[in-house]
Amino acid sequence: MIELVPMTPEFVAAVLDGRRDEAAVLMGIELPEEFPSKGEEGFLGLRLRQMREDDRFQTWCPHAVALGGQMIGHAGYHGPPGVNANDEPDAVEFGYKIFPPHRGRGYATQAARMLMDLAAKRAGIRHFVLSVGPYNEPSLAIVRKLGFVKTGERMDDIDGLELVFELRRTADGAL
Repeated sequence: MIELVPMTPEFVAAVLDGRRDEAAVLMGIELPEEFPSKGEEGFLGLRLRQMREDDRFQTWCPHAVALGGQMIGHAGYHGPPGVNANDEPDAVEFGYKIFPPHRGRGYATQAARMLMDLAAKRAGIRHFVLSVGPYNEPSLAIVRKLGFVKTGERMDDIDGLELVFELRRTADGAL
């Protein structure tokens, strides 16, 4: 069973400063050598700025996906409710990445469900948004498996064309 470990500003700062041993101690998990990649450094830098400028981003932060005390990926919200591709005030958008050696085992699907459950518990959120590249077949399979419905498209400054999907869960958490 995976767990989601919140990335604190202290952890993100340590990772970005190259203080990997300190970062691992702060999280209580082992970090893979490939983390962070150049792209992840940019993403983490953005999230660190957001967490420092707006306390809400500390609640709606990225998480390490951990298995047996080892980081196998990361998953998290794009921000607090309202910060999503459709600017829906009652929705959160989230994303996930599982590192290559751990893919194909259902961890991303499990992390997605955990993020939705956490958002419902934390703030009663039942409306979710995902933006996925049209050629990202593994993520598109997760979107279908979870019951998301395509509601549009958008151009992302970094990732290019993305398909936008939404899901509304019932009050009891059913899809």
